[in-house]
Amino acid sequence: MAKKVNWHDDYWLLLMQIYLRKPVGLKPQYSRDMVDLSLELHIPPQVLFAKMCEIANLETPRIERIWETYGENPRRLARAARLLREMKGFGRADAFYDGVEMNETFERDWQPLDTNGRLTPVMLILILDLYFHLTPITMVSDTPEVQELARLLRLKADEVVEVLDVYQHCDPYLNRRDVMMSDLLVPCLQIWKRFGNSDTEELTSFASQLKEYWKK
Repeated sequence: MAKKVNWHDDYWLLLMQIYLRKPVGLKPQYSRDMVDLSLELHIPPQVLFAKMCEIANLETPRIERIWETYGENPRRLARAARLLREMKGFGRADAFYDGVEMNETFERDWQPLDTNGRLTPVMLILILDLYFHLTPITMVSDTPEVQELARLLRLKADEVVEVLDVYQHCDPYLNRRDVMMSDLLVPCLQIWKRFGNSDTEELTSFASQLKEYWKK
């Protein structure tokens, strides 16, 4: 469950910097820049995207003043953003972020698995979406969809297939009885519990948004 986020006005500078990057305008919620900033600020991407919409619409006098100051001067904005990061908590990040509550699940989703540093929970979510678009017989390395996702995630096709195989053991409808010995079983089960029984169209929509992170 997402917790209340304590937003600081200083964050507008960092978010506007992304907004002004070419092409100027709203950036996808899960673009790499947005995700990286959300991890830096400990604020979920959907919250930052909503704030960026406020920038696009100049919704408050505060945003209007910031736009008047920096909207036509990206170098000045870059200097201000750099100074903000340098002064962040005056060397004490915990103090700077004091009072900021966060959805820890969102941050863990982007961190490498303890059992496999090449994979993250977000990558497992994308592979689960692929799982629901294939049949067991097509969950092999020479399937075009497998190869396409592997290229996007900078993985080998065999690595994607390994995860797909683990998901077969998570799938109650397949009722696989052979013993699965894999370090990926626990993290895959966790992702299955979150998404395996949800609407597949919603999962596909979510996965499509997440893919923006790797498209840069």
